Formats: sequence, C-alpha cells, structure tokens
Amino acid sequence: MLAKKIMDWLLNGRYRRRSLLIVFDVLCFVLVNVFYYFLARFAANSMPIESAYVFAFNAFVQLCLVFFFRAVLGTYRNVWRYSNTRAYFNVVLADALGGVLSVLLIRVLMIFKSGIYYGLWQASTVGALTALITLVSRFTYTMVYKRGAAKAKGVRVRVPVVLIGAGRLGSYLAGDLKNNPNSGYDPMFFVDVDNTKINNKVAGLDVYDAATGENVIKKLGIHDVIISIANKDSDELSKLFYYYRDLGCKVQVYDSLVGDSQIQKGVLRDFSIEDLLFRKPVEIGDESDFNYYEGKTVLVTGGGGSIGSEICRQISKCRPKKLVIFDIYENNAYEIQQELMRTCTDGFELAVEIGSVRDTERLERLFGTHKPEVVFHAAAHKHVPLMESSPCEAIKNNVFGTYNTANAAEKHGVEKFILISTDKAVNPTNIMGATKRVCEMIVQCRNDSKTSFAAVRFGNVLGSNGSVIPLFKKQIAEGGPVTITDKRIIRYFMTIPEASSLVIRAGAMANRGELFVLDMGKPVRIYDLAVNMIKLSGLEPEVDIPIEEIGLRPGEKLYEELLMKNESLDKTGNDLIFIERDKPYTRSEVEEKLRVLESAVSGKCTAKEAIAKVVPTYRTPEEVNKNAENSSEMKLLEV
Repeated sequence: MLAKKIMDWLLNGRYRRRSLLIVFDVLCFVLVNVFYYFLARFAANSMPIESAYVFAFNAFVQLCLVFFFRAVLGTYRNVWRYSNTRAYFNVVLADALGGVLSVLLIRVLMIFKSGIYYGLWQASTVGALTALITLVSRFTYTMVYKRGAAKAKGVRVRVPVVLIGAGRLGSYLAGDLKNNPNSGYDPMFFVDVDNTKINNKVAGLDVYDAATGENVIKKLGIHDVIISIANKDSDELSKLFYYYRDLGCKVQVYDSLVGDSQIQKGVLRDFSIEDLLFRKPVEIGDESDFNYYEGKTVLVTGGGGSIGSEICRQISKCRPKKLVIFDIYENNAYEIQQELMRTCTDGFELAVEIGSVRDTERLERLFGTHKPEVVFHAAAHKHVPLMESSPCEAIKNNVFGTYNTANAAEKHGVEKFILISTDKAVNPTNIMGATKRVCEMIVQCRNDSKTSFAAVRFGNVLGSNGSVIPLFKKQIAEGGPVTITDKRIIRYFMTIPEASSLVIRAGAMANRGELFVLDMGKPVRIYDLAVNMIKLSGLEPEVDIPIEEIGLRPGEKLYEELLMKNESLDKTGNDLIFIERDKPYTRSEVEEKLRVLESAVSGKCTAKEAIAKVVPTYRTPEEVNKNAENSSEMKLLEV
C-alpha cells in the first residue's frame, strides 16, 4: 500500500517532471560510482569484498548530501527549458558542497580505514562526472525542446537585426533572441565603441565598430537596429537614432527591467519623444521619501488631472492608510478611481469626492470627513490663452481656490500642504502664471503655521492634457500641418512621472514655506520637438508633413524662466533639486493683495490692473519678447 502511494505521488502530473529528473539523476550517480569502483578495482588488481560495501556506503552518503543541496538550491523546481546560467551554476555548487561534506563526514566516522580509500579525489571525480552528465542532459533537453517548439509553430522567418551595444544588456538580449522560439529577430552582429570588444565575439556574435557595422548593414541590406545600451543618455540615444535612421533602419530600444548588474529580463519598444529630450530623465524620489506616506491619509485636489492622477498612482504604492481624490470633473476622477481599483492590491482605502475648491462649505465637509494628513493641491486652471480671455475665472479658481484649501488644511491640522506651481509664475506675462505666483505667496506667508506649507515649481509636462505633444500627434495623424506659434519659442520639459516624483519628494522634505525647483537642464525648442515627432512617425518634416507658424498666443512669451534670478538658491540632498528662499510676504500683505483681486472679481477694476498691482514681477509679453534673443535661456540652446 505504501509503495503504491509513493508511486502515485511520483507519477502525479504536478510532480512527474521532478520525479523523472530525480530518478534520472540517481541512476546517473549510481552508474558513475559503479564505473569508478570497477576502475579502482582494476587498478588495484584485487579488492576484498567488504570494500564494496564500504564504497557503497560512502557513495550513499555523498548521494544524500548532493541531493540535499540540490533540493535546497531549488534545482528541481527549475523549468529547464527556460533555464539560465544561475540554474546550471546551482547544480555544480550543490554537487561540490555534497562531495566535500561527504568526505568530511566519512572521515569523522573513520570509515576511510577500510581497504578502499574514499577521499577527496574520489568524491571530486564522482561529483564532477555526475554534474557533467546532469548539465549535458539538461542542456540537451533545453535545445531539443526549443527545436520542437519551433517546428510545432512552423518555420518562422526571422528578421535580421543589429544590436548596438555589446555589454551585459546586449549580451543578454542576443541570447534571448537566438534561443527564444517566439523571437521574430535573428541577431547578426554587435556594434560597440569598446576597443577590447571590437573584432572579437560576444555571445557568439562578431563585434564591429560603427564604420564597419555601417558597411555590413549596407552589404547585407539590414533594416532593423536595436539599441541595447544600459544607462542610456538622451544625447547618445538621439545621435544613434538619427545615425541609423538615416541608413534606412527601423530603430528600437531594449530597456532592462532591473539594474544593469542583475539583468534578468527586459522590454523591446519603439523610440519615444522622451528619448529625444536631449537629457537623461531625472530620477528624484527614493525609498525614504515614499516611506513618509505610509499609513497616512492623503488628499489630492485635482486628482483626476494629468499631474494629480500620477501623484495618486505613486502615492498608492506608498502603502497609505487612505487616498482621497477630489476633482470637479467626474469623468477624470472616475477613470483614475477605476485604474487604482484594478492595479492596487495593498488594501488602502480609496475615496473619490466631486466638488470645487471654490466652495468653502464643500471643502469643510471634505476635510472634516476624511481628516487628511497630507494635501497635494493640483486643482487649477492652467491653459494660458483661455485664462487670458477669462481672467476672473483664473483668479477665482487658482488664487481663491488655493486660499480656501490652505485655510481648510490649516484649520483641520493637516501635517503638510504641497502646492503644484509652474515656471510660468516666474516673471509672469500672463494671467495664469500671475495667479500661480499669488498662490505661491499664499503658501509662503504661512511659515508660522503648524501645517508645513510648500510649493513645487516645474516646467511643461510631456503628454499632459492640453500639452503640445498630444496636439502634435493628432496633427501628424491627420496628415498635418503641424502648427507652432513661433519657430524661436523654447520651453523646459519634464515627463509626468518626473514631475510627480518631484512633488512627492517635496512633500517629504517640506518644512516651512519652501519653493522647490528642479534643475531641468537645457530648454527645448518647440520647432525641434515638432521635427523630431514627425521623424519618429517615419515621415519627413516639410516634405510629408508641413510645419506652420501661426503666431504667439495671448499672454505667451518666447521663453520661460525656471528660476527667479534675484532669489538665492539652496541645495537639497538631491543635486537636481533646489530651494528658492526669497523673503516671503506676511499674512497681512497677502490678505491685502487678495482684497485687490476681489475688487477685480467684483468688477471694480480690470483683472490685469489688479494683477499688475499684486504681482510686482508681472510684465506684458511684448516687453519680454522684444529682448528675448538676449536672454540667458535662449542662449542656452547655442551652447
């Protein structure tokens, strides 16, 4: 009965593969030991029969220890058709440990005094032969399986491809493309700049320099290139993209999903406009920043917008106690709610509330019900031309909405309040930027509060609602033209995750009225952005897709200033993040400014007259644009 149960277990579908592997390995071990025993007996001419028993016992001890370590290292849990170098190494390690410990154990038991000497040499030989047979069998199985899988799928034509970068990432990709039966690519050779690799082989492929690689690409008629370089710099990516695109190649990027020192898998993707931003994407947040939000109730106003929703995504990964999304536009709020319900399994409470930051009674109920500890204030009107034509709406929503929310946060004892600001608040030339500057004043004047207030200022966000990227994509898809306001216009750009990471870090660092600013590197000319996007679509600018200038919009200036030049900058723990510490206005001074803006809202004066009184740095776009060519921001593009 017991024997039947054991056989049933061994032949069970779940364990059959492991059982067969164990039986096969035991037979290999026994055969190797029998072979070694008769070899030793032949060398000694004769051996007493009791030595056979001692030899068998010694072999049994080694067998038990070897298979013990194989089990501990998980060699029988491997699916060998998808094995890697570590799996093979674990087999060798298990056999080595088993052999060494068996010799030590047998010597301790003094069994080695018998007629046949079972020492380290014998254990090493038996272990090495067993490991070799095991490795060969697993490798043979892997190759046979892959060939069988390929035949089962039928003959598949693979596209020849060149890999740019023969480092660890490229080597891994080459092996995956060659051995994966589902791969649609056949790697031909590498191109690299490392002289120690050029004219040698990596992963079985030749490595050429750029010039030789170009000649071979033309000779073989190769039309696909994959960039497999870890820690890619945007300048380098941009040069490689245009170089191989001009050779008539489709250029893709292979990204490692883990660090370069421990590559396990990656993802192959097309080039994106973010790759051509002329700078490496900034990584801002670290584990300590995100730990701050663990177990806290976090409120995000404007939580359905581009920045607000990304903040919600990142906060949801910080194990908060509760995440509250507050937005006036229910469609956006619903979408981020459904996304978080699908993707987040950490068990935090998720609440979505609809309402306006203009409504003080609604804010009172919101704060009273949820009692947030951290508030990210992202609710605002942000479209420059629209706010120029509806300035009072910008004042009511941006300025007084921030004022109402800050008051509610202070009244209900919120720990930290983080305002989302913009580079357009620096020397503003439009209503939207000016109202954001007033919002910064509202935050900075509360440096005596028990609530820690702070503001985060950054540039344009790639892919956000209403930004230039979605507009260009739509215009290209429609066949053009792509419209830009002025070929000279420049802007600073960030990705949505970058901007949100900055905001989250600021929340953790915030103390009293800081203005956090990111060093965003060089600005980008919008015309260049349009050209790059057209090229990424496989089209030629001004040939397939025309680019038209339509003139600057109301309130728009040719460049944005990221930092106020008359303010001092303090470094933080991150070399790319600074704190502007200008002298803040007092509460009474801010209250006086708000009364001036109230007069504009009530119709006693125009909005622009009120803004000019309230924001001393406010100027008309015409004043700024006439001297734009001499600005330090415009000259950055000449460097």
